[in-house]
Amino acid sequence: MSNLPQLYLGKCGAKVSNLCLGTRTFGHVNEEAERAYAWNAPGQCDETLSHRLLDRYVECGGNFVDTANVYNIGATETVVGSWLQQQEREKIVLATKVGVMMSLSAPNDCGLSRKNIMFSFEESLKRLKTHYVDLYITHVWDDGTPLEETLSTLTDLVHSGRVRYLGLSNVTAWQLQKIIDLTKYKGYEPFVSLQAQYSLLCRETEWDLLEVCKEEGLGFHAWSPLKGGWLTGKMTRSGPPPGSRAHWAEKMNMSSDASPSFSQFSSDERAWRVLDVLGDISKETGKSIPQISLKWILQQDGVSSIVIGAKTQAQLDDNLGAGTDSWQLTREQLDKLEKASNVPVPYPWGTGWKRRLAGNRKRDGVRIL
Repeated sequence: MSNLPQLYLGKCGAKVSNLCLGTRTFGHVNEEAERAYAWNAPGQCDETLSHRLLDRYVECGGNFVDTANVYNIGATETVVGSWLQQQEREKIVLATKVGVMMSLSAPNDCGLSRKNIMFSFEESLKRLKTHYVDLYITHVWDDGTPLEETLSTLTDLVHSGRVRYLGLSNVTAWQLQKIIDLTKYKGYEPFVSLQAQYSLLCRETEWDLLEVCKEEGLGFHAWSPLKGGWLTGKMTRSGPPPGSRAHWAEKMNMSSDASPSFSQFSSDERAWRVLDVLGDISKETGKSIPQISLKWILQQDGVSSIVIGAKTQAQLDDNLGAGTDSWQLTREQLDKLEKASNVPVPYPWGTGWKRRLAGNRKRDGVRIL
């Protein structure tokens, strides 16, 4: 398998693979955390398998590994850390996150306060067995902490030399723009990337978030690109495959963006329409449905990389096949997928009224600031 293409991480000088290996499926939580969080979804990998998948990813030219302190309540970072000890550290671009609740009993064990960021960062370093993190990502927006407190704390971490770059995740467009503008105005360390949900079943990201990233020069990393297994071709109208995450989410009655249940999309004709088109293109190209789903994202303007996950080496190898430059979807195939997955665009994102009232005022190539 050919090496994955390397792209710049937003405006910064570091390069990352166009496919990033997500690690949420690595490791198992203890019994107490499982009772509280129900983290042990089907397909969790033990340390041996996790290391094998990480080795395979690097063997295929990958260098971008994404984790978070909350994944399996620290167990995932521990698995990644034991693997990282065996690597040439500078060859890996390591991202981890902070902000999501780690405990149900400690009121300061979540959010983006100076207290929690500093404590969580030190704990992440211990579990990851490293002296620094390449990309430190705020996992959520925190309504409880003044933005200046969060931004000044993150700036201090960069200035200490223990964080190389800053990233964001799971924010709205107005929140993203406010962070960018305040960072510029106050002279805080700038953010280089945004990680957000994006797939053929989550097109709303295009309305604002991708546009802000393109305007401001942030790298964009898509998470849940296969929508929790829905875009793998395994779903049928009769139900989800036994042992799948959709089946587990249905049984647990805890559907989410990262792990949608079967009923979340089973009555959505758009989802079945997308799967039909994916199946047709799969037959045309000889590529798998997951590869086509991932390639569609990679061919969208403004996308830097995709966060993929894997539970087996066969699954990982198939996903990695989408990252190579040796094949592309045709314009006709892209149009078919776009038409099948389109959702009605509400005001004020629709373009028709703007064309009627403002005329053709779009500039190509040159922006007036």
